[in-house]
Amino acid sequence: MKDETKLATLGRDPDGHHGAVNIPVYRASTILQPNLKALNEAYAARGRDEQVTTYGRAGTPLTYAFENTVAELEGGYRAMAYPSGAAACSGAIMAATKTGDHILVIDTIYGPSRHFCDTVLKRMGVETEYFKPTLDLAGFKALLRPNTTLVFIESPGSLTFEMLDVPAMCEIAHKHGAKVAIDNTWGTPLYFKSFSHGVDFSVHAATKYIVGHSDAMLGIVVATKESWPQLRDTARAIGANAGPDEVYLGLRGIRTMAVRLPRHMESGITVADWLRSRPEVTAVLHPALPQDPGHAIWKRDFLGACGLFSFEIQKKYSDDAVAAFVDHLELFGIGYSWGGFESLVTVAKPHAIRTAEPWRDHGPLLRLHIGLEDTDDLIADLKAGFDRLNKAQG
Repeated sequence: MKDETKLATLGRDPDGHHGAVNIPVYRASTILQPNLKALNEAYAARGRDEQVTTYGRAGTPLTYAFENTVAELEGGYRAMAYPSGAAACSGAIMAATKTGDHILVIDTIYGPSRHFCDTVLKRMGVETEYFKPTLDLAGFKALLRPNTTLVFIESPGSLTFEMLDVPAMCEIAHKHGAKVAIDNTWGTPLYFKSFSHGVDFSVHAATKYIVGHSDAMLGIVVATKESWPQLRDTARAIGANAGPDEVYLGLRGIRTMAVRLPRHMESGITVADWLRSRPEVTAVLHPALPQDPGHAIWKRDFLGACGLFSFEIQKKYSDDAVAAFVDHLELFGIGYSWGGFESLVTVAKPHAIRTAEPWRDHGPLLRLHIGLEDTDDLIADLKAGFDRLNKAQG
């Protein structure tokens, strides 16, 4: 089946739920069994990694439906749902590390993942080394140590959208004996098929495009068959399970991804291309644009793009002028996260967190999420913002 059909059909069981199209929300902790034999058989089946319902935290029909749908859509073996995207990132890292290990992490990684590595992972005795996104493959290979067990990447990079040669990096890491995890939230299970490119763990902040409506916190990690036991056992040990209502919203959001994402992509490219024509703009960071340095890799490896990108304006503009631009936008909300139906804007400051390769910082960097509004209206709103920007600068 094609992805559009999978999105509409996977994870459904009307015969098992009185004909309901959608699997009901299971708000459950205790699961009663008719007798001790049934109890023992259920837990024995769980020990064999069968998807049985023994306790609410361990999984329900709804949880399994959501996890299996994302795993099959992306081409992985099994998946684990987490209470947030940050928890999913941390869960994947913990599944592949132990005290004394060394891990390589791309310098453009999601901020909370960096914080986890620099605090919790450090206390666990795991050394994190950040590497620059412009590093060539020979330089990347040279960073691998005998105790390197994990490479954690994100492509395109958070805030600045640098592209990585994921298949080549996976091949190098695997020859060394290390596993590769990728934060694939931007690519989504629709537009970047992680496992066909060699990764071992694919992480998603399902809060974003999978849920799609800015109304739930949810994460998910998909794993290969080889890596699945590590992920499963770690998640169960720390009790990192997603709540039933959030899982329901995740499965509901999946149904419309094939309709929403093309609109986000088309609108995002339209607005990004318009921004390139503005004299105030010095760079538009969007790998789907032919002018982007990472476009060739994006075109080779990705099936589409989402609505998230950044643009840089001239360094002459003051903080007050940028605030005049941002604060009075009518259709762009000022806030974090992305992937919902609404457009968003933030001022990104990658120079404050990068360590392996300082951000060039040629001027203020603004990150946009292009929602489902009409692009003519969004462009008119941005145009008025540029008028305010220039007026405030004087």
